[in-house]
Amino acid sequence: MMSRSRLLEEVEAAGRSDDVAVGLELVAAYAGAMGYLLARWDAYCEGSLEFAISANWPFDLVRVLGASLVRSQLKVTEVERCMTAMQPSFINCPETAAMPPAYSRQLCVIPFDVGPARLLLLLSFEEGMIFSENRLKDVAPICAYHLSYFDKDIFGIGRRQDLTDREVECLSWIAEGKTSDEISLIIGISRNTVNNYITSIMKKTSTRTRSEAIAHAVRNNYV
Repeated sequence: MMSRSRLLEEVEAAGRSDDVAVGLELVAAYAGAMGYLLARWDAYCEGSLEFAISANWPFDLVRVLGASLVRSQLKVTEVERCMTAMQPSFINCPETAAMPPAYSRQLCVIPFDVGPARLLLLLSFEEGMIFSENRLKDVAPICAYHLSYFDKDIFGIGRRQDLTDREVECLSWIAEGKTSDEISLIIGISRNTVNNYITSIMKKTSTRTRSEAIAHAVRNNYV
């Protein structure tokens, strides 16, 4: 079994060769996992797979897990998120998800951040596998180290930071609690135009409500 020091060397080499998947496969193997999924949960859109950065699972399984992952994270407060960052925990795979043969239905979930990206690494194990807690605790910091070699666009960050000045202005007023009618009066445009800007903001930031858009804006220092 690969040592921690050897893993760091291999992961660094994978990062320098610009290969995300190889580094993640090395980390998964170090933890004794059969499969992995790296996802940006705060970029999830219903029916889209863009939130998945890399995985060696069937994408039908990724699609089914997407909504469950997001729901689990939305229940976590910021304080709890800070306290549990990089800490592994376990969830049961939804009944609707068809796991590959010999895979346990219990999944290890490890949350961590890279810049503004909120990431989740899921590891799947062979049924009855006895894993090392110490190795699981190594996973998140080593993954973060590996991902630090890559351009931020692999997380979808660059694609979501192209808000126009007018969209940022509308977002700022939304954060102040203003309605679309109030914003239209303040900045001198129609209510429909304000709503169009808000729709565009939510599409670019992969958010579904005004509250989610505000939270995204605060995390990324838009407002």
